[in-house]
Amino acid sequence: MTTTTINVNGMTCGHCEAAVKEELGALPGVTDVTVELNAGGDSPVTITSEKDLDEAAISAAVDEAGYEVK
Repeated sequence: MTTTTINVNGMTCGHCEAAVKEELGALPGVTDVTVELNAGGDSPVTITSEKDLDEAAISAAVDEAGYEVK
């Protein structure tokens, strides 16, 4: 197992959090996604996966949810 932590900008509520969790959770090998919501600021997101994840895939998933990796 590997853990990756990123900062996501733009999330303001539980709906935002759920959208990011859903997109990241759909990446192959991801077993858990945890968000520490800081409304209006950068929110730390921890992704647990079976293997290392491609940074471009992480960014694309967050972008698909409508937010930005910082």
